[in-house]
Amino acid sequence: MDSEPGDSATAAGPEVEIWTDGGCKPNPGPGGWAAILRFRGRERELTGAERVTTNNRMELTAAAAALEALTRPCRVVLHTDSQYVRNGVTRWHTGWVRRNWRNAAGDPVANIDLWQRLLAAEKQHAVDWRWVRGHSGDEMNERADQLATAAREGLDDRVL
Repeated sequence: MDSEPGDSATAAGPEVEIWTDGGCKPNPGPGGWAAILRFRGRERELTGAERVTTNNRMELTAAAAALEALTRPCRVVLHTDSQYVRNGVTRWHTGWVRRNWRNAAGDPVANIDLWQRLLAAEKQHAVDWRWVRGHSGDEMNERADQLATAAREGLDDRVL
């Protein structure tokens, strides 16, 4: 199974299923993110947008915001179509932390602010990180993509 729970998370608590997505057009450029949280048959949608950002920043923001929205420790199944997010959380971050937030080449880790935000949010929960292929017909991933796109496209309609 593709999972690595947060270090201080407990297996106790309710189970929440989450789908996240983020993107930009062009990249970098205006971006949007979305998360769908499902708990006991109820759903909550979260969205946001930024005028100048990147796909990776929007993917990270979606996952962090979703986990931050949970009001108590939970068992979480988080679906993302971002290998960058999933691999960063489940594999790469331990090396980054060991190297004082430097990547394998010795350069500062990109998006460190959002990685630290996401890792802090993850520690509150037991998260099973699941990758889903984007734009492959997965109903909830497609829905998250539509919400993120709508958030991005709605930038002109609101003041940020």
